[in-house]
Amino acid sequence: MTTGAPDVVVVGAGIIGAACAYYAARAGLRVQVLDRGPVAGGTSSAGEGNLLVSDKPPGPELTLMLHSLRLWHELAGELGPERIEFEPKGGLVVAESADGLAGLTALAGEHRDAGVTATAVAADELSGYEPELAPGLAGGMHYPEDLQVQPMLATANLLRAARAAGAVVRTGVAVTDIVRSGDGGRVAGVRTAEGEVPTAAVVNAAGTWGGDVAALAGVPLPIAPRRGFILVTQPLPPNTIRHKVYAAEYTANVASDEVGLESSAVIESTRSGTVLIGASRERVGFDRTVALPVLRRLAAQAVAMFPFLARVAAIRSYTGFRPYCPDHLPVIGADPRVPGLYHACGHEGAGIGLAPATGALVAAALTGTPPSVDPAPFRPERFA
Repeated sequence: MTTGAPDVVVVGAGIIGAACAYYAARAGLRVQVLDRGPVAGGTSSAGEGNLLVSDKPPGPELTLMLHSLRLWHELAGELGPERIEFEPKGGLVVAESADGLAGLTALAGEHRDAGVTATAVAADELSGYEPELAPGLAGGMHYPEDLQVQPMLATANLLRAARAAGAVVRTGVAVTDIVRSGDGGRVAGVRTAEGEVPTAAVVNAAGTWGGDVAALAGVPLPIAPRRGFILVTQPLPPNTIRHKVYAAEYTANVASDEVGLESSAVIESTRSGTVLIGASRERVGFDRTVALPVLRRLAAQAVAMFPFLARVAAIRSYTGFRPYCPDHLPVIGADPRVPGLYHACGHEGAGIGLAPATGALVAAALTGTPPSVDPAPFRPERFA
């Protein structure tokens, strides 16, 4: 266990905070993780665990994701693939119309130019990938690099590995203030209900609440919650649904700035046999009210894609809040407005996939080592 004052305090014990703690501890820093709730108590417990390249257009986020996938393969070997339900199942994106297929084909061409593997699937070949798919679809695209993990298990095991490297994890401890010194306003520690923790560096990995933690240091971050629902079915036989399958419209919904409800079919099975059905997006603050019209819409979209699901019972639903940024890019790295403050938040729905690369970037910034990916597009001060 780490003794003495930590070199860095990570605020947040979700998947991003776990990755930051893991890579920082592995770099030799004394790390303490603080969270007002339990491990993976926020967004990390309310997602599907997707590690996707298929839904990201070429650009900084895709570059970060490709690096993150390499790190996820390394982590699976270290943590144990079974312990985090690491599944290299691949993704199948399907189009209902010729226009949708044309757009999907154009994006796949851009993906290939960026180093992503994408294989065209003709309409009459779709059943070879997914026998239960509805007939009449125009075609699709197979992305073999898409993966899945169980997000809560991944978070818990990353934190376990961080502790093995010397990190301390304290849950149920809320950070109420970031202490700054009189010497240029540098970070000097954090204040909690259990007392002050002195430190020279704070990593804001508070997810949807990243803007609130930034405000404790006196800086703005425009992070807002974007609500999403997921339906869960009764367990089905293995390989009933073999890939992560989603409609071509999903990529546009991810990149949308709409405040109102948007949804498109996103369907995949889990190791336990249940099927996860999403995905909806709407900006309604932190309203957790169960919206039955949204659940009905998700169910109808799922049945349109996989007709057999009309005969399958939904056993529960859950909701979560994606940390939305106006430019759809995460906030990662040192904040020049407050020396000693670092951010790792704002990943929206891609936090599980981007966690290792984010943690590695933060650890590089903390230790002054060269980053593996250009961090400039994610700089915290870009919104000013």
